Amino acid sequence: MTPVRVAPTEVTAPVKVVLAGAQGHGRHHLGNLRRLANLGMVELAGICDLRPVEVEFGSPVQSPDLGELIEKTGAEIAIICTPIHTHADLAVTALRAGAHLLLEKPPAAGPEAHRRIAAAVAESGLACQVGFQSLGSAAVPALRELIADGVIGRVRGIGGAGAWERPSAYFTRAAWSGRRRLDGVDVVDGALTNPFAHAVATALALAGGEIAEIETELYRAHPIESDDTSCLRIRMDDGLVITIAVTLCAPERHEPYLVVHGDAGRATLVYTQDQVKVEHADGSVTTTVHDRTDLLENLIGHLRTGADLLVPLSATEGFTQVLDAVRLAPDPLPIQERHQIVERDDSGAVTHRFLPGVAALTERSAAELALYSELGVPWTQVELRAAGTAVASYEFRPDLPVTDAPRPYLHPVRTLGGVEVTELRPDDHVHHLGAGVAISDLGGANFWGGRTYVRDQGPAWLDDHGSQRHVAFSRLGDDGFVEHLEWIGPAGVLMAREERTVAAVPLGDAWALDFTFTLTNLTGAPVEINSSATKGRAGAGYGGFFWRAPGTSTARVTLPGDERAVHGSRGPWVAMSGATPDGRDWTLVFVQTAGDPWFVRVAEYPGVGQALAWDRPLVVESTLTRRIVTAVADGRLSQSAVSALAANVRLYCDKS
Repeated sequence: MTPVRVAPTEVTAPVKVVLAGAQGHGRHHLGNLRRLANLGMVELAGICDLRPVEVEFGSPVQSPDLGELIEKTGAEIAIICTPIHTHADLAVTALRAGAHLLLEKPPAAGPEAHRRIAAAVAESGLACQVGFQSLGSAAVPALRELIADGVIGRVRGIGGAGAWERPSAYFTRAAWSGRRRLDGVDVVDGALTNPFAHAVATALALAGGEIAEIETELYRAHPIESDDTSCLRIRMDDGLVITIAVTLCAPERHEPYLVVHGDAGRATLVYTQDQVKVEHADGSVTTTVHDRTDLLENLIGHLRTGADLLVPLSATEGFTQVLDAVRLAPDPLPIQERHQIVERDDSGAVTHRFLPGVAALTERSAAELALYSELGVPWTQVELRAAGTAVASYEFRPDLPVTDAPRPYLHPVRTLGGVEVTELRPDDHVHHLGAGVAISDLGGANFWGGRTYVRDQGPAWLDDHGSQRHVAFSRLGDDGFVEHLEWIGPAGVLMAREERTVAAVPLGDAWALDFTFTLTNLTGAPVEINSSATKGRAGAGYGGFFWRAPGTSTARVTLPGDERAVHGSRGPWVAMSGATPDGRDWTLVFVQTAGDPWFVRVAEYPGVGQALAWDRPLVVESTLTRRIVTAVADGRLSQSAVSALAANVRLYCDKS
């Protein structure tokens, strides 16, 4: 059908409307349509749904084909209230059939889908209103005017908080609920992008301007794909900071709000209640409640009288940028059950998952413009436990300079007695990061950090640093995890993927860190692992698993021989002992399964690792897998005790 361009008119006949998606939130639209039908403003001409819908007013035609329904009924407006990932196709269909749109939020599952809708709007000349109801409130322009008039002084940031209770059934109410993807298609459901999308969109409307940077932290207490507890920080191009912290795991509902921080006061918008509270520098407080315009009524006014749309599609580009940042972010971090209150019914099925104190955390975030991880929240961290004792922390999203070759690492790692046996960014080598995987040259990219050794020249600062990016945990428990990472080269090129399996294993009076990594080459050709040694610096074959021990440790020794004897050796194990400045001894026993040379430093600094490219390059055709199990013990063990402990570790390796 040829698109119909409708000019504003003074026609007062009811506007014919079709509703696509009458289940779930669609029932709200049915209620609103009934209200407007009683006022003589609309006629519910049709319903597009996969199942028949009982309607208590009007005689709408029902069909699963939206385009056909619009043509058959002559509808002027189509309301689209279907799953997020269907919005673009249905919006384009409706526009091409000649109907204006009220498109439920979020408008699209990503920028590409948003652009498709925008192109169809431009081509058809029809209107598209997006269903961010909070932007229909007169409180928003009133607060913008208050900010512009300097009532609260210079604005330094906007904080948002929202804490709702949702039962476990909420995340299984539909096939797309709680999903990031469905059948390979982006859905991007989640606390930030769906129930609290209004907080994000309204904050952006208050801020104005363009987005410069977005940081996300996604978490989940429920066994779902998407986030149920999350926060983000948006930096605008003028330096303004926005933070939004939300959860669906509160024990009760707390009304979401935005607080605008100024240097002469602050203003709080409770957007669900259209309320603005201004706290002035002199201690006085003023509170106002504003009217709200229904977005369907506004769309009708736009068609009949030329009224400006309150939420045109173009006004949601910033929100779609945020949604895309959530889409591209690593999968949400599971929150361990020990941090939750779990309620079950008589059959044992989980009915609710609550996070104690989470509502107060969202409020702290809004007040301090801080992310959850910056508030010292324990469930934002990955912690390993052995024999009931916390023995290691894992930083999977480090904030490091590019010259450190940013990568996840274990630090601090402790003995069962609490002695710290790793070091982070020591002055002698700031790119040494606890225990983890680092390779000085993978296909020409520096994944070790620091300077790169250049043949016949020596160490040099080059723009060749790569990074390891956390993608997701496919398993996460107190005893360990399975992590998926991307190795990204200096030009942003994805060079490899890694599966990393880490476990904390009790070993009597000690414990063992079982660390396995598998690199998959994605360069399209065999890739070389090199080292400074393969480029001419003898003995500097470091690269692979590496453990940096504390440089403050004293009386450092290695077994089965001294540094000269074990460095470059290929024995099944090597051990290092030392003492803290206050005299507490520790021992680390490294056991390998591949027979690589050991890279060992004692005198210059304490460190032990693999030398994947000891004196010649290691070529990776497809995949490379290595496993090192490190026993962590209190005390300074004798050679016989170390040998016995290494034998126990080998026995464990053979069985696992």
